[in-house]
Amino acid sequence: MKWASAISTQENLDSCIKETIADIKKSLGGVEPHLTIVFVSPHYAGEIDKIPEKIRAEMTPGILFGCTGGGIIGAGEEVEQQPAFSITCAHLPDVEIKTIYSDTLNLPDQDTSPRVWREWLDISDEKKPEFLFLADPFSFHGEEFLAGIDFAYPNSKKVGGLASGARQAGGNRMFLDDKIYSKGVIGLALCGNIQLDTIVAQGCRPIGVPMNITKCDQQFIRELNGRPPMEILQEIFDTLNEKDRELLQTSLFLGIEMNPMNEHPKQGDFLIRNLMGADRESGGISVGALLREGQLVQFHLRDKSMSSEDLNMVLTRYQEENDYHSAEGALLFSCLGRGQYLYGKPNHDSELFQEKIGRLPLGGFFCNGEIGPVGSSTFLHGYTSSFGIFRPAVV
Repeated sequence: MKWASAISTQENLDSCIKETIADIKKSLGGVEPHLTIVFVSPHYAGEIDKIPEKIRAEMTPGILFGCTGGGIIGAGEEVEQQPAFSITCAHLPDVEIKTIYSDTLNLPDQDTSPRVWREWLDISDEKKPEFLFLADPFSFHGEEFLAGIDFAYPNSKKVGGLASGARQAGGNRMFLDDKIYSKGVIGLALCGNIQLDTIVAQGCRPIGVPMNITKCDQQFIRELNGRPPMEILQEIFDTLNEKDRELLQTSLFLGIEMNPMNEHPKQGDFLIRNLMGADRESGGISVGALLREGQLVQFHLRDKSMSSEDLNMVLTRYQEENDYHSAEGALLFSCLGRGQYLYGKPNHDSELFQEKIGRLPLGGFFCNGEIGPVGSSTFLHGYTSSFGIFRPAVV
């Protein structure tokens, strides 16, 4: 297994392709890639549909996979708000690569057996596939699709992101081998001597204490530990410093513990969801997730310092718990709301990743939504950085 990543910011797309492919060939040292992942900013709109043929004119890419992005990541560098094109290639001699496409309009029934989903994808769970997904934000039925994939492949990791850069439906592009799509989801199932590790940094810090939902109606929480949520929030507000009090009014979220067996969740174990509104009369709150009574939840705050601390925490945890020295390459799917917009400077997440994990070939893009697991389930996130780290399954 060998990975390489390159990026170019030239204004001419042909020059970008030639420059990045030259860098890739040098890094790979003569071996041919089995997988080529490309991300391109919308600045080259008139030529984006020609990218597959332009790449094939310069190299043999193996399976071609990628999409448009409002910001582009390559060779560990984040480029935002300017033309950019990146290529990340992998030489995977002991890996079978299966391509996936669905418009997600006619998915298998959620109540059917996992076997039906596996037959629908024509991918056996016995091969222990690892999944990469890219999707169009305007047409992707994300929750149903990801729930079904988890159902069919509970032991597989899934990571990816939603294409960005287009302001209207049909404007994004997704590359899957020789085909180009503008809706639905494309994916890869990687089987064989490859392991996908995932890190999801949701950028939040918990406040208060974990509480149980004692009364709720779908997305509306009526009681936490037998009391109205707004009453509890007022008590939390009174304990905060001035800065956190300001954040509570503008950047307050709810974390939901997705593993009912985890009685002592830590930061990073919660699925972060938006607060959609509050009912002053009842003291209840609406949350951007379907809820059930008995779930453990905790309020969270987010800003740039918390996002940085959270990323540092999850990277350190991964470093302590995994054989990261065997990693060969990585992909970063980061929210458009992070990067320079959040931190006021470029390369924050990629630099911290390389500081902790090493200077791996790192490609990716800034997404309209990020795909990655929290606990044992895969979700569509916002404001996150979702990493996929690739290493041999057999070392």
